[in-house]
Amino acid sequence: MLTFAAAVFFLIVTPGPGVLSIAGVGAGYGYRAGTRYLAGLFVGTNLVALAVVSGLAALILAEPRIRQVLFIASVLYLFYLALRIAFAGARVAFIETQKAPGFFGGIALQVINPKAYAVNTAFFSGFAFLPGHAGFEIALKFLIINAIWIPIHFGWLWAGVALRRLDLSRRAQFAINGVMAASMLAVVALAAYAAL
Repeated sequence: MLTFAAAVFFLIVTPGPGVLSIAGVGAGYGYRAGTRYLAGLFVGTNLVALAVVSGLAALILAEPRIRQVLFIASVLYLFYLALRIAFAGARVAFIETQKAPGFFGGIALQVINPKAYAVNTAFFSGFAFLPGHAGFEIALKFLIINAIWIPIHFGWLWAGVALRRLDLSRRAQFAINGVMAASMLAVVALAAYAAL
């Protein structure tokens, strides 16, 4: 169980679409909008986990054409986010619209997020720690995952809000955008590599 919890921590804390976007929403819109978006990410990630556990994701992704369309859409969306981050100019927040992405935006991101499916598949198909008690193990895994997921995402939201409050130089803001874009592109590259 401790190995599972450590894996959950390291797989969730690493930059991906969810944590990068929550930091961006925090930097662009503050805590209130960020918390609404975070709630959507939370529901979305649990919906993905339920789809993985129930086999629905495997059933849908078993059709090669559907899998390819979803994969292409996911990679293109993640690439689009990376470009928005990279070309945000001197602004740390990469979301330039007047209205923050809300609850349903968070759900939508997780539903098309390939990292969410890969991570949840790893969580629920591996790390068996209660042989013979699959239902109880799945319930414990949901509890452990969410107990780690929530503070990590609030931490990324806090980091975004903290960046918003800093009076950073243009050079520092460009550097932050570059790191965020590079992280997102790394996620895209890993997703593409995993699909090959």
